[in-house]
Amino acid sequence: MGRLQALLGIEHPIVQGPFGGGLSSVALVAAVSEAGGLGSYGGNTLGPAELTGLVGELKAATARPFAVNLWVPQPGEGTARVSEADLARLQPYYDRFGLAPPESLTIPDFAEQAEALLAAEPYVISFVMGVPPAWVLAEARRRGVVTIGTATTVEEAVALAEAGLDAVVASGADAGGHRGAFLRPVRESLVGTFSLVPQVADAVEVPVIAAGGIADRRGVRAALALGADGVQIGTGFLATEESAARPAHKQALLGPEGRITVLTRLFSGRTARAIPNRFIRELAAHEADVPDYPLQNALMMPIRRQGDPDYLNLWSGQAAPLAVGGRAADYLAVLVEPRSTER
Repeated sequence: MGRLQALLGIEHPIVQGPFGGGLSSVALVAAVSEAGGLGSYGGNTLGPAELTGLVGELKAATARPFAVNLWVPQPGEGTARVSEADLARLQPYYDRFGLAPPESLTIPDFAEQAEALLAAEPYVISFVMGVPPAWVLAEARRRGVVTIGTATTVEEAVALAEAGLDAVVASGADAGGHRGAFLRPVRESLVGTFSLVPQVADAVEVPVIAAGGIADRRGVRAALALGADGVQIGTGFLATEESAARPAHKQALLGPEGRITVLTRLFSGRTARAIPNRFIRELAAHEADVPDYPLQNALMMPIRRQGDPDYLNLWSGQAAPLAVGGRAADYLAVLVEPRSTER
């Protein structure tokens, strides 16, 4: 048994990437965990009571280890105010769907989220966007909760390991969804997965989990050969039946559209990798103008909820063409089967 499996109490060195923004599901987490991997749920938008209830649901759905993910807040986050230009930029889209801009901006308090999640005691809490506070890590150790941090550079991986997290995800620029850079700007933190993984493995003593551009058995083997102790797969599991992604999103992941991805701030105010659609192309000139997260995220939420693929955040990594869909357990079985001829 590898050291990641020993740390997490899982059979296979496969972690399902956590999806925020309503893309996670209890069914997917349970399916992955029951199949011997580590299912993960993105809880960054949930309040304390919701997180407590979520952990209860997950424990009822599976007796095996699972993770819940939180976003570490960045300095100044949530202090901006909506400008007339911000509203004017999106007004044509509100009008298209007969919507009104959101009246208030509310984001959960990280300290309250962390307190509730620690009290609920999931087997694992994973973090993105920074190093969690020392009190969170100390309480996790006291309760026997495993902690995983996410790094986009070697520098970030060292910071996480030195802070005392139990494992580090080395998240390459190939990965879908939000970029988690926190020590340098995103543009200075776009290291490809298979360049990042061996450097991180050489720099830290804790188990390393490779993420980004991995969606089949070949990618799993390559990551392990480069020194990773396991892999985290997001896009491949996002395309499975149990994920909460909309049908149009899954169709894009599994179709020719998935061959092209771009980095964009337009949906949330934070850089993320997505399949380009009409909205991204129409507002491409305003990438630098939209307000930071969470303001742009709140402004876009009514539009995203309409489910129109032309205006939906189609998060995707660069390995989407290797995704196969189907049941999550079947997909995981293919990832770990000891054959050399599969895709």
